[in-house]
Amino acid sequence: MKRLIYGLSAFVICFSLFSFKSLASTKRDTLVNNGFKIKTIIVDAGHGNRRPEGGRYSPGAEGSYSFERNVTLAIAQKLQKAIEKEIDGVRVVMTRTTPDDVPFQTRSDIANQNKGDLFISIHCNALPNRTVREVVGHRKGKKIYRTVSVPDRSGRGVLMLVYDTKRTAPQVEALMENVEIGDGKDDEKAAKEPDDPITTIMINQLKNKYRKQSIHLADLLNNEFIDEGRKSEGLREQVLFVLDHTAMPSVLVETGYINNPQDEDYLNSEDGQNEIVNAIVRGIKTYKKEAEQTAD
Repeated sequence: MKRLIYGLSAFVICFSLFSFKSLASTKRDTLVNNGFKIKTIIVDAGHGNRRPEGGRYSPGAEGSYSFERNVTLAIAQKLQKAIEKEIDGVRVVMTRTTPDDVPFQTRSDIANQNKGDLFISIHCNALPNRTVREVVGHRKGKKIYRTVSVPDRSGRGVLMLVYDTKRTAPQVEALMENVEIGDGKDDEKAAKEPDDPITTIMINQLKNKYRKQSIHLADLLNNEFIDEGRKSEGLREQVLFVLDHTAMPSVLVETGYINNPQDEDYLNSEDGQNEIVNAIVRGIKTYKKEAEQTAD
């Protein structure tokens, strides 16, 4: 047992030294990279319809007349065209091009196999129903209450999400809108953290490698939305599978609250979608310029 522990410790130390050396030599944790070019951007349209072959899927949120899965695909397709038109030398890889959903793991695989330099995931936000008490009558001079669930349409504006390395129960509970539903235990198993300590260490090293870049990209995008006149909730860390498993700077853009009447109209309008796309493209341009500048 001691021999096993010593062997594991030696591996961890060697892995850590190799990782730090690699990060220092490539400067991937900074925004200054000699010879580095952003060539491939992954655009991820969140959610989708149940696939014909069945299996787990993530339908997303819905408003009074529209669905998140349709809005995200429309924005993602516009974003693909805008990036390829306005940013020379960059190709866009889409994780979803049809109404059908793509499993979380497949989205990450597409991003990693295409060696993406940036990962932009498009989503719409929504607030869960809130519980209120209302008076339904009186008995012997005392009020009689009942508890009812009513829609909460108070959310408004954009929100940038980056991955969080610490998983807590409240965070997991807050992700119900992003959970895949239906049959398929393999997908559920794949979404869990591995038990093997060596694998866990390697995954954590990978997450931390791009953390600073993800936060900076999210900040740039958020500033562009604010300059556009949009209300913003800023940046937030969140546990999300597609962000946790993509080996590149990654940001999930909550483009608006689809269950808010004003935001829903905005998200479904041509002008609104174009403004969202233009803000993201401007943010990417700024990030790309900074990332590709030559070190002094």
